[in-house]
Amino acid sequence: MARHGTRSPTTKRIKELDRLAARLDVLLNDAKDEAGQNSSSLNTPAWLWGWRSPWEGKQKGGELINKGEEELYLLGKRIKEKFAALFDEEYHPDVFSIRATQVPRASASAVAFGIGLFAGKGNLGPGGHRAFSVISESRASDMCLRFYDSCQTYKRYKENQEPAVDKIKEPILRIIAAEVGRRYQLGFTKQDVASLWFLCKQEASLLDITNQACGLFNATEVSLLEWTDDLEGFLLNGYGNSVNYRMGIPLLQDVIQSIEQAIIAKEGNHTPGTFEKARLRFAHAETVAPFACLLGLFLEGSEFEQIQREEPLDLPSKPPQKRNWKGSVVAPFAGNTMLVLYACHSDDSTKVISSEDRRKKYFVQVLHNEIPVRLPGCGNIDFCPLEVFKEQIVNPHLKHNFDSVCNFMPENTKIHLVSDS
Repeated sequence: MARHGTRSPTTKRIKELDRLAARLDVLLNDAKDEAGQNSSSLNTPAWLWGWRSPWEGKQKGGELINKGEEELYLLGKRIKEKFAALFDEEYHPDVFSIRATQVPRASASAVAFGIGLFAGKGNLGPGGHRAFSVISESRASDMCLRFYDSCQTYKRYKENQEPAVDKIKEPILRIIAAEVGRRYQLGFTKQDVASLWFLCKQEASLLDITNQACGLFNATEVSLLEWTDDLEGFLLNGYGNSVNYRMGIPLLQDVIQSIEQAIIAKEGNHTPGTFEKARLRFAHAETVAPFACLLGLFLEGSEFEQIQREEPLDLPSKPPQKRNWKGSVVAPFAGNTMLVLYACHSDDSTKVISSEDRRKKYFVQVLHNEIPVRLPGCGNIDFCPLEVFKEQIVNPHLKHNFDSVCNFMPENTKIHLVSDS
C-alpha cells in the first residue's frame, strides 16, 4: 500500500502562493516606507524582494513530477530485488494485481512502480519493458482506496473537527509570526507564516531549496511547525478518533482476503501462474495513514489497548518532547506499508501435520517505508504468527463493518485543545 510520489502543488495551493507573492510585496513596501531614509538597514532577505511563485500562471496542479516518478520507479526495483522469488515468473494481471485510485498522480505512480518492478520482463525498448495493467475504480465507488469519500460519519467528524484543529494551531502560528516578523522587520500574520511554511516544504521537497522560505525559521520554529502539521494529521487521519481508521475496514478485509487466498494456493500446491502472488495498491496519504493505524503502528506504551477500546489517544507530545506520530514518517510522498506472508517449513518432512498446525506455520511481517516494524499487537515482535495477527490486530476491527462505522457519529468524538504555553 503506497502513497503517490512527490507531486506539484494543487491548484488551490498554487493560488495561495500567488496571494503570498502579492502579500510580500505589500509587507516589503510598507517596511521600506516606514524605514524612509534608513531603508538600506532593513534586515530582510534579498530573495524576498520581487519574489514570485515558481508555479505562477499554472492553471493545473497536483500532477506527479519527475522526482515522484523516480521515487516509485526505484521502489519497484528495490522490491523486486528484495523479494526476487515472488517476481520471478511471467507477468499476468491476476498474479500481480495492481490497482490505483482514479486520481492521475496515483495511477501514474502505479505505472512508474510497475516499470521498475517488471524491467527486463518484456521486449519493449532497450530496457526490455512490458505492458501491464493498472485498474482504477470510480472515486464514488472506490471503497478500498478512497473510503474517506464515502464515509458520512467521517465527513461530519472532519467538518466539525477542522475548526478545533485551527484553534490548536493558531497560538503557535501567532507566536512564530511575531518572532519572525520582529527578526525581519516585517508585519507577518499567522496566515503569512502558514503560507511561508507551506512554501518552505514545497521548495525543499520539489526544488531542493532550503535557504529561502525554510531559512526564515530557526530550528525551534521548524520543530513547532512540523508539530502543528502532525497534530492535524493525527486528528483528521490518525488516532484522534477511531472513525479515521475504522472506515478503512474494506482495505483491511482486502488484505486478509489476499492472505487467505495465498494460503489456499500454497496448501493446494496450485500451479504457478494460476494464483495471485502480490497485491499492489497506490493511493494517498488519507489512505496510507488510516491503514497504518489499523495495524497499530506508531503507538507507545498502553496505547494499543486504548485503540482496542476505541478510545481516542492523547495528542502527540509538543517539542522538544519526542513523539512517535510524525507525518514525515507516517505518510510521506511515496510512503508505503507492506505486509509479507511467510510460510515456515517443518524440519520433519515425514511428519503428518494437522490443518491447525499448518496454520501455525504462517507469519506476517509488516514493513513501513521498507523497514520492519515491531507490532504492539503482537508482543512487539516483527514476525507475527498469522493467527495472532488476525486475533489481536485484525479481528477487533472486524467487529464493525463499513456501514456501521460510516452511518453514525460515535459517542466518543473528542475535541482536543492545547494551550500555547
